[in-house]
Amino acid sequence: MITHHPSDELLAAFTQGELTASLSIAVAAHNELCPVCQEKVEKLNAQHAQMLFDTDNETVDEASNDIQEVELSWMSMIDDITDDDSQSLLVPIDIKSVQLSYDKVQLPRALSNVSLKKWSKLGDVSRARLELEEEPIRSSLLDISPGGVVPLHTHKGFELTLLLDGSFEDDMGTYHAGDFIWLDKSHTHSPRTTDGCLCYAVLDDAMEFKEGFSKLFNPIGSFLY
Repeated sequence: MITHHPSDELLAAFTQGELTASLSIAVAAHNELCPVCQEKVEKLNAQHAQMLFDTDNETVDEASNDIQEVELSWMSMIDDITDDDSQSLLVPIDIKSVQLSYDKVQLPRALSNVSLKKWSKLGDVSRARLELEEEPIRSSLLDISPGGVVPLHTHKGFELTLLLDGSFEDDMGTYHAGDFIWLDKSHTHSPRTTDGCLCYAVLDDAMEFKEGFSKLFNPIGSFLY
């Protein structure tokens, strides 16, 4: 059961096209798994459409002398559409799958047209960056192997984690596929998984490790996140 969702403000920004590509992918992928947020987005889209319609009507009323010209333009466009005998072709979406440390997993449609760089492994985590040019924001797929643990850390910026498959837990709770988890420097955690999991992660700055050997990576954290 999904218990962590994007904020209403984030969903509104998504419907308005105001998010970066990496965050839009995260919200879209979450919505594929979450009927609650699907319904919210549908309502927001309907509200935006109504606002645009009302604005268009006000504009036409203010320019009453141009009403006839507008109507003729619409009629001409409708005629062009109805006179076109060609058939539209639906292009199937190529759904991607990735072979992970614990299973083969199908990716959300939102990730179907995004290229991935080669997988690299560090400890229990394998990572494939998405080829998006959004510095300082970086987005990746994370394959955490069964029994894997991410060392205790906090965040210099924000960290968005969308759990795509499997489950993991930390001191704040247990998370399942579809959960949308937004953290910042006020949070410290050490995710761990029993059976393995796949995450989509978006960060805008380095993590700061808090204990053990992993603290040695802090001086070069800006190159690793």
